[in-house]
Amino acid sequence: MKPTELVGASPGPTFTITFDGRQLDALPGQSVAAVLWSVGILSWRTTRGGGRPRGAFCGIGQCYDCLATVNGAPNRRACLVTARPGDTVMTQEGNGHAGFED
Repeated sequence: MKPTELVGASPGPTFTITFDGRQLDALPGQSVAAVLWSVGILSWRTTRGGGRPRGAFCGIGQCYDCLATVNGAPNRRACLVTARPGDTVMTQEGNGHAGFED
């Protein structure tokens, strides 16, 4: 049984976002992290020291482990960003200071 069936939910029609060039289906109201989790993607950035994989940890925007680049803007907390039709999400690259050098 699907989770939506358990709670009697009837979400709107799916739409598509892109993650690192891969087309993913999303439901209205899902966070970017939820969309990634739903297809088994658990990591979308690495640590500055050591390059260890990171993804959503706390799920409430406090730990900053889920940083991703969304529509060209780096350092977006994927657990707090609501997915929108046509969003382009990319793995967070570099030290996370992109756009802050100036």
